[in-house]
Amino acid sequence: MGFLAGRTALVSGGGRGQGRSHAQALAAEGADVVVCDIAEDIATVPYHLSSQADLDETVARIEALDRRAIGLVADMRSTEQVNQVVTTAISEFGRIDILVANQGIISHAPVDGTTDEVWDNIIATNLTGIFKLTRAVLPHMRERGYGRIVATASSIARSGRANVAAYAASKWGVLGFVKSCAQDVAGTGITVNALCPSIVDTGMILNPATFKLFCPEIGHPTQADFEGRVKDMFGPGHFPAEDVSRTLLYIVGDERGVINGQGHDLAYGGMTRMPI
Repeated sequence: MGFLAGRTALVSGGGRGQGRSHAQALAAEGADVVVCDIAEDIATVPYHLSSQADLDETVARIEALDRRAIGLVADMRSTEQVNQVVTTAISEFGRIDILVANQGIISHAPVDGTTDEVWDNIIATNLTGIFKLTRAVLPHMRERGYGRIVATASSIARSGRANVAAYAASKWGVLGFVKSCAQDVAGTGITVNALCPSIVDTGMILNPATFKLFCPEIGHPTQADFEGRVKDMFGPGHFPAEDVSRTLLYIVGDERGVINGQGHDLAYGGMTRMPI
């Protein structure tokens, strides 16, 4: 049995991508896992989001590792739905030891082409949803004197990039939230950290809208065009979600709670960003 035996984790955005990878990694180390996802598209997002079938597949993969799992459809923009997820997780498993607040969306436009709806959906999903999830689990974790909270930010939080100001703002907000929340809970047995990966092989990245963003001069760019452009711009380029999950395991495996309030950068050599 792994080092998380007896623990329960809650992973949002768990239908696919980084969320699915994180859920599987936690289960492989012995944790039971509650996964939730919106499981439907959002009109302002230029690619398909996860489905009920994706969420069911994540649950099946966890159960194949001989761990308990449930999958819940929930929109992290909704306070009511967030609270229901946390209530259900505690009711079914008796505890939440680990929160992986991972849900996220992106849309592409310059600032003067970004509508209120695009901005509001990105901030509500990527930043406010992480606040709502964290707020909902903290009383339970405080009562038990233990918790590991890890939120998904991005390397773009630190560097910015043209045509994704709303996304960059949301992820920079995650870093500020994590650092502040970590000080709120200092000395309680709870830690709060963020993952800041660069380009990860997930559905949020590998889609025609992103290909066009990186290759605007090509009429209908392919994944091969995108990968070539990323390699030209950043060197080794993108990497699988499993590489992010290994850092997640390192953070949640910190039994003494000395890793706190940190934004953990993940990038292959050659990927560049502006320092804080």
